Amino acid sequence: MASTLAQLKNRFDRALTAAFGTQLSGTDPLLVPTSNPKFGDYQSNVAMSLAKPLKQAPRSIAAQIVSHLEIDDLCAPPEIARPGFINLTLKPAYLETQLQRMLQGDRLGVEPTPHPQHVVVDFSSPNIAKEMHVGHLRSTIIGDSIARILEFQGHDVLRLNHVGDWGTQFGMLITYLREVYPDALTTADALDIGDLVAFYKKAKQRFDEDEDFKEASRQAVVTLQAGDETARRAWQLLCDQSRREFQKIYDLLDIRLTERGESFYNSQLADVVSELDRLGLLVEDAGAKCVFVEGFTNKEGKPLPLIVQKSDGGYNYATTDLAALRYRIEKDNADRLIYVVDAGQSNHFAQVFQVAKRAGWLPENVEAIHVPFGLVQGEDGKKLKTRAGETVRLQDLLDEAIARSRADLEKRLQTENRQETEEFIDRTSKIVGLSAVKYADLSQNRTSNYIFSYDKMLALQGNTAPYLLYAYVRVQGIARKGGIDFEKIAANTPIQLQEETELTLAKHLIGLSEILDDVAADLLPNRLCQYLFELSQKFNQFYDKCPVLQAEEPLRTSRLILCDLSARTIKLGLFLLGIQVLERM
Repeated sequence: MASTLAQLKNRFDRALTAAFGTQLSGTDPLLVPTSNPKFGDYQSNVAMSLAKPLKQAPRSIAAQIVSHLEIDDLCAPPEIARPGFINLTLKPAYLETQLQRMLQGDRLGVEPTPHPQHVVVDFSSPNIAKEMHVGHLRSTIIGDSIARILEFQGHDVLRLNHVGDWGTQFGMLITYLREVYPDALTTADALDIGDLVAFYKKAKQRFDEDEDFKEASRQAVVTLQAGDETARRAWQLLCDQSRREFQKIYDLLDIRLTERGESFYNSQLADVVSELDRLGLLVEDAGAKCVFVEGFTNKEGKPLPLIVQKSDGGYNYATTDLAALRYRIEKDNADRLIYVVDAGQSNHFAQVFQVAKRAGWLPENVEAIHVPFGLVQGEDGKKLKTRAGETVRLQDLLDEAIARSRADLEKRLQTENRQETEEFIDRTSKIVGLSAVKYADLSQNRTSNYIFSYDKMLALQGNTAPYLLYAYVRVQGIARKGGIDFEKIAANTPIQLQEETELTLAKHLIGLSEILDDVAADLLPNRLCQYLFELSQKFNQFYDKCPVLQAEEPLRTSRLILCDLSARTIKLGLFLLGIQVLERM
């Protein structure tokens, strides 16, 4: 079913055309949900925006719109408030009909998009020979949630893991291992991943301090890029080992990705540079080949170039990103490119997109968007690190969340004198712990930094995953207590909305489609989190005020349907955030 907002906008478009002619067809009715229920459910202030072009008073314009507005099947008669707001209140009968439609099938009334796109979502992207750390958390789960929502809407989504499997770091590592642990370059898993990371740090230190080592490392990169067999064999072993470690994290977080790392584009880099040269965009500066981009200057105010080939002949991130963008459009036929990368890379992507447009690789009908995100901070407000000052390993962070979730659960079971199996405790601890971490991140506006707190994210009250999971579990408890099989409740059973909390809950339930449209457009998963949090609150308020199992028929079944729709909506919403539900907690 089309969302309520979409239906109302369509009716306003007809009314504007009927009242003022076709020149106003397609005018944005500036229709939004009201912030205060006393003004109804939706409010339009289009009359004020039209006052100047139409040279009429806003109240007069509003009256003309309302006289042509055909919404009797959706709303009570519109009200005009000063100076020209049009207030709309949805009818209970309309709400009941929409809830009936939500009962049909598994999509809860959300229609697939009529205009499916090929979308590439670039997210996670750890570096080979390094362990995934807390900084990868945001990219991984934000990207996964965006991909899930777009997939649910019917878009063809390619989830790409643009791993750092090429470049200078391999030159450093291979050069260092050749000296101190050559077996690691010829034998699979000769080193533990932790030891490999330690060697990488030592290699980086040597690279920064020793000019001879730096030059040897650079030559090793050139050798690798040239396809030397020994270098490629060593590189492949290091990649395979890291890849297996990454997969453990992805399996734990239920993340699906197609790996296509920087190395995939190696054969295309020379062509990127030569094509930019052919187009007259390339400039040589201090021996490097680059493109000067508009609007970017250094600290001295001089034009800032985007380097695509270094003075030593090597390529860099910009070259690879240009090749990747070009490939995704020409070979993957992408209509939309989404890069979920930290906010520190904003200038980089703005430069890459500008160069791609000037080269004709990024046409007007393809959208390329950088989805930035802020830092994960400790409770001291600084970047989250271990006590030793090291970056927190993502595996350690997730293990700690599960352990704390288990401790909370065992304490509660002891307090309630409940006996549960070890399997129940393990599964519940794992789902609650991981859900808490994901939701705490996703519920924040991704553009902001946020404070990481186990205590807050595992709390049973407030905007947390456990609170939402409890709302879902509460409905399952109703079903167990009443011996109810929700699947056997007929979809055509009449729904009766009598109490205020029932109407409030119903209005929120039918807003799911609108929220998903919003998130698909602005790529802010926290809007879905807020919707689900408010849904859980409204459900709990309804359940506290309205007897369900004790109600007389047909009200009892009607309220059971409200419970079921609330649970199904929470379950679907959490799935789109990458979060599992539990039947008991």
